[in-house]
Amino acid sequence: MSATPFGAWATSLLATHPRQPDQRSCGASVLVVERALRDEDYARWLTEDASRFGSEALGTHGRTTRAVTAAGRLQLPWPRALGTPPWAVAGELTASTGRRWGFRTILRREPAWEALVAAVEAGSPSPLYVGSRWIPRHVVLTVGASDTAIQCYEPGSGRVLSVTREAFLDATFRLAGWTKPWFVVVPA
Repeated sequence: MSATPFGAWATSLLATHPRQPDQRSCGASVLVVERALRDEDYARWLTEDASRFGSEALGTHGRTTRAVTAAGRLQLPWPRALGTPPWAVAGELTASTGRRWGFRTILRREPAWEALVAAVEAGSPSPLYVGSRWIPRHVVLTVGASDTAIQCYEPGSGRVLSVTREAFLDATFRLAGWTKPWFVVVPA
């Protein structure tokens, strides 16, 4: 893994293994961790009380599935029971970072791999949607990258797991039981 652009607080936060509070909040949990990787004070605040992570994730999930974004723009409302859609994750990241983010459907895996590696190396941990052959089911956060592997925060277990380039390109990795990459959310 390349040296991450995140400080010691990031290591401390990830060492607490923050887990999504329910079966539908993986995308929101990823957004909470992403913010904490950029904001040392927020990360420390989260680690002071274990219940804060779950509360923040649930609040973020509610905000990202409603009809109005964090920036006050209209978005397609989404049933919370279906998780967090990629356009809402991109909108939340745009609002919180001040940079424009977008989501890309993965039609070819090589460009998606390159986009994830480039984003992380530039200091932008990036969400990755994974699922089955038929449907996206889970969101992870790419927090480390090199030419040969990415490291993903997996909110179901709260752990950082490694995915090799070969496994990503062949869709033979396993992240929370899912093997197919569906979408990347990266700075535009």
